[in-house]
Amino acid sequence: MDAHAKMMFYLPDTMDVKTEVDAALRDFRALDPTSQEAFDKCDFGSRLASLAHPNAPRDHLRIACDLMNVFFIFDEYTDKENVAVTKEMVDIVLDALHDPRKMRPEGECILGEIVRQFWARAIQTASQSFQRHFLDSYTAYLHAVVGEAEDRDHSHCRSIDDYLKLRRDTSGVAPSLTIHEMGMEFPDKVFYHPMIVNDMASYNREQATGDENHNLITAIMLEIGLDRSGAMAWAARYHTQLEKQFIDGLAQVPSLETCTDIPGLVKYLNGIADWVRANHSWSYESPRYFGTKGAEIQQSRLVLLLPKIKYGDASSMTKVNVADLSNIYATVQL
Repeated sequence: MDAHAKMMFYLPDTMDVKTEVDAALRDFRALDPTSQEAFDKCDFGSRLASLAHPNAPRDHLRIACDLMNVFFIFDEYTDKENVAVTKEMVDIVLDALHDPRKMRPEGECILGEIVRQFWARAIQTASQSFQRHFLDSYTAYLHAVVGEAEDRDHSHCRSIDDYLKLRRDTSGVAPSLTIHEMGMEFPDKVFYHPMIVNDMASYNREQATGDENHNLITAIMLEIGLDRSGAMAWAARYHTQLEKQFIDGLAQVPSLETCTDIPGLVKYLNGIADWVRANHSWSYESPRYFGTKGAEIQQSRLVLLLPKIKYGDASSMTKVNVADLSNIYATVQL
């Protein structure tokens, strides 16, 4: 069989789980109707999670879908906030994670109850190592989001190296990957920490919505002095280097003396590869970054910069503005 032959996956639980997850999220009323509609179009939970976890059992797929919604709702709530409000939200989420049996106080930001219900469901079927690794990596993610808010408050753009250090956590990749170990005990000493790059796809959205300082492309442009096209090319070469490093590393797995479960480790590492491809595919299939132009842009590789989006007051703890790029892209001719 050709080593590069395409593998086809049938995802029988996707639509069933999607119905559950979408209904559960709407019940929280975390978004106003307009933002909820924009959020639904992006298909964060079921599509991205199913692509990233094609072999997950149904109960674990449900947790993966819930987690994607947790990430993106938290992202939308904090994306435009100052550091003080962001810290307040982070404290609420951490408290919910560490005591999911405690009911959240009335009037609190809805993020607390969303995360509490997610974690209470997850720990019912999860291994102890998953719980440890998820809490550690998700806490790092939350603290990194505070760091991003501090940068935003000061209009600070980091160097490439400093940006990548922060982005490894703000991307949420590490806690997302722990889903692959929900059904197995994975020793801390072999827990793998990957780097996944998604900034070429997200750059246009972030420059349009006002978050371009937290983006690799901007960091490259400022530090190296390249224009946007040159920065994209630099990032593409960097990604190719990482891809080779990852593939070369896979060849070394059978020789790892510290791991007593090589098949489990291989499964986890293959899950990392699934995530890279899933993120790439979802970025074009979802309207999140390219509106209705995803398939066209995937073929042409041409992207016109969108106009800046103006927001109203986003300081409310109960409502956020989810940018819907579909309507904007509908007027763009590529």
